[in-house]
Amino acid sequence: MAKLIYTAICSLDGYTADADGGFDWAAPDEQVHAFVNDLERPIGTYLYGRRLYETMRVWQDLGDHENPVVRDFALMWQSAQKIVYSAALDGVSTTDTTLERSFEPTAVAALKGSSGSDLSIGGATLAGIALAAGLVDEVRLFLAAAIVGGGTRALPDAVRRKLTLLDERRFDSGVVYLRYAVA
Repeated sequence: MAKLIYTAICSLDGYTADADGGFDWAAPDEQVHAFVNDLERPIGTYLYGRRLYETMRVWQDLGDHENPVVRDFALMWQSAQKIVYSAALDGVSTTDTTLERSFEPTAVAALKGSSGSDLSIGGATLAGIALAAGLVDEVRLFLAAAIVGGGTRALPDAVRRKLTLLDERRFDSGVVYLRYAVA
């Protein structure tokens, strides 16, 4: 069975975006970006909420980027399947992308069971729903060396899960990577 993995870059105080919706403080340097690329390489399908999909669409046009790390991620992203959960979007504009009007936990569980490669869920709100439903197998957090004081929480309130630390890494920029299995 494929794993459903939640990966997020967040501030030390636990936010993926600040109170104004900004996340420029979270931009990975080349060392972190290359590490993320290696983590994402086995992902066959990305599950996104509307806001994260709208942010990630830029990768559709970066396959010929001059920076090899950026180009590598863009090509991986372009070749992966993408499912966007949104009642508000009229349609999608990227390759290999399906629009679903609602997140159905039973459908995602079936997708995990039938997929030949791991799945990634992105967007704190969507990932929170999946965590609450018991669908997330791993949580991978990149803690940025920033405190932003409020905004979009990386992890949901009112959800309790036991976690087991699987891996950790510290980067020159001060970013710390933590990988947990969800019990």
